[in-house]
Amino acid sequence: MVAPFHLDSLEQAIEAAPARTGAVPVRPAPVPPPPTPTSHRRRHRTRRRLLAVLAVVVVLVLAAVALVRLKAPTPVAAVTATMAPTVHVASSPVALPWPTTGQAAVAVPSVGIDMTSGPETPVPIASLTKMMTAYIILLDHPVLVGQNGPSITMGQPDVDDFNNDTVEDEANAQVTVGETLTERQLLEGLLVHSANNFADTLARWDAGSVAAFVAKMNSTAAQLGMVHTHYADASGYDQDSQSTAGDLLKVAALDMENTTFAGIVRMSSVTLPVAGTISTYTPLLGYGGVIGVKSGFTTAAGGCDVMAVERTVQGVPILVLAAVTGQTGPNVLLDAGFVAFNLANQASTSVGSTPFVHAGDVVARVSVAGHTVTATATRTADVLSWPGVSAERVLVDGKAIVAGAKRGRRIGSVMIMLGSQRVVVPVALGGDLPKPTVLQRLF
Repeated sequence: MVAPFHLDSLEQAIEAAPARTGAVPVRPAPVPPPPTPTSHRRRHRTRRRLLAVLAVVVVLVLAAVALVRLKAPTPVAAVTATMAPTVHVASSPVALPWPTTGQAAVAVPSVGIDMTSGPETPVPIASLTKMMTAYIILLDHPVLVGQNGPSITMGQPDVDDFNNDTVEDEANAQVTVGETLTERQLLEGLLVHSANNFADTLARWDAGSVAAFVAKMNSTAAQLGMVHTHYADASGYDQDSQSTAGDLLKVAALDMENTTFAGIVRMSSVTLPVAGTISTYTPLLGYGGVIGVKSGFTTAAGGCDVMAVERTVQGVPILVLAAVTGQTGPNVLLDAGFVAFNLANQASTSVGSTPFVHAGDVVARVSVAGHTVTATATRTADVLSWPGVSAERVLVDGKAIVAGAKRGRRIGSVMIMLGSQRVVVPVALGGDLPKPTVLQRLF
């Protein structure tokens, strides 16, 4: 019969085994005691403190961000132009009394128009050359209104020029060795009496020699886009000084922008120390609004004239320029003058007025903080125009517009550009720009 097995006997056997075999006794791993209520509460309090500190930090950061945003400058509005940048004037035929001989051209700088009688071919231009001579002299040595410029002493070469011009029956003004003439006096003799010897005197004074000055003339002509022009001398007596009517108006327009030049060519005569009183060759000066500029004649060139006529259109003074070359007749300078006058007079009748912006026209949008209002022109802009031309319109921003700006606040201007005209029309807000709410400023 098998004896019954008891767990206590097994445990005793195991405990007794090392004593018999010499093995290390194996003991169960100690079991940590269960946490006490005190240590559990301590860890919980630590977590609560960390969470509280984190919450305070978050609140402080958010408060700082909010403070910065609330103190930030009021947002600036964005201004966007909505008007068409170009406005076209309806085209219609313009008939001008072009001459049957020679060439002709008309220009109205204020409306940016220039027209020619047909295809242009370079021809001798006689004393019209002197317009370029005067242009370079005044460019290099400006003379303000009321001033005379530097004084220049006449030498033997200047007297020789006068003597040669007299023999060749050229236009001239007498000088003597040692005579002193101012730059203005030389320009007056050059432009009023068309003195060829004064052209050479001014050329040597400016560039050191006539040849060097002529090189400057040709370089300047190229810069001005006078593609059909070549100068061979400073006076125009040389028939190789050639140009076209259209080219001549390019330098004439710039000359007339110079108040000193424009004042001189209006003079009917000039009085000089030795030459005395010498009169103008410019036909019709002072008649019908004619205010200059230059005439010329040689056998090769025929009668030539560049004329400036002043007119008033819609209460605005305008300048009309006409150039003619190669004219013939019993009184060739006067005949050329009448052709130029008729051209300028007829051209002035085609200058009109066009409203390129009307009061109340929406020209821009102004947006800020999610709100957009229109901006409108505050007045109508009537600008001188010509059939078929186009005007450019540009929105010019003024001071920065911020949220909260009220209706009627000026935001800038519309600039209308046509020819030499620059017309500015104020632009104002068509409504209020609300200030952003606190929530909008925060977020």
